[in-house]
Amino acid sequence: MTDASRPIRIGVQLQPQHAGYAAIRRAAAEAEEIGVDVVFNWDHFYPLYGEPQGAHFECWTMLGAWAEATERVEIGALVTCNSYRNPQLLADMARTVDHISGGRLILGIGSGWFEKDYDEYGYEFGSAGGRLNNLARDLPLIKERWAELNPAPTRDIPVLIGGGGERKTLKIVAEHATIWHGFGRAETIAHKHAVLDEWCAKVGRDPAEIERSSGVSPKPGRLPEDVADYAAGAEALYAVGTRLFTVGIGGPRYDLGPIRDLVAWRDSRGDG
Repeated sequence: MTDASRPIRIGVQLQPQHAGYAAIRRAAAEAEEIGVDVVFNWDHFYPLYGEPQGAHFECWTMLGAWAEATERVEIGALVTCNSYRNPQLLADMARTVDHISGGRLILGIGSGWFEKDYDEYGYEFGSAGGRLNNLARDLPLIKERWAELNPAPTRDIPVLIGGGGERKTLKIVAEHATIWHGFGRAETIAHKHAVLDEWCAKVGRDPAEIERSSGVSPKPGRLPEDVADYAAGAEALYAVGTRLFTVGIGGPRYDLGPIRDLVAWRDSRGDG
């Protein structure tokens, strides 16, 4: 059960690949100027698309820079890989970026999946189940460290958890998340929402406390020359309870046209 009163929010994931940092910084500033609500990057060490050894930058040092380079938007990773940092350290990093940004950080986090990152940087890949167990173990440690840090975070830092596994991931979401992020068509997202609601009932959590977030794909046109319709894709997700809508955009040229479309859609609805 989602909270129907939540406003529509628009996010962009600026994928830190195949571009110089100046281009990424310009894209973040442009996204804020357009009117997005959240600017995300991702937590990988190599490109996910295109040339596998192409240009790429690290997640958290970039978030610290974005905290100074932006003024209004929330910022975060979509998502941090739990395997790459000690949870106590990650808590301190997040608290620091929270302060630098004036309370605009979202801690997006997941269990990790990109095996090349693990192999190249010397992390143990293990199993998907083991990585999820580690995420469930580490989230309470992160929150405990936030309670001990001096100075404390400026706010209760929102925790966004990405992933759609129905046996483990959505249980962890029900227990710990402020925001759940998933991918898929509207019918898939609707099913995941129902499963998440069931987990909330089992762990004693009000499901309306969890903002529902989805990646947006354009509704395909009937003809090859039709313009990609991101607003129609978002409208379908809205109907099943999504309220934070994010499009991923990669370098070297960050074309923010889809974000302009989604911001216009948000504003036209009057829910944002």
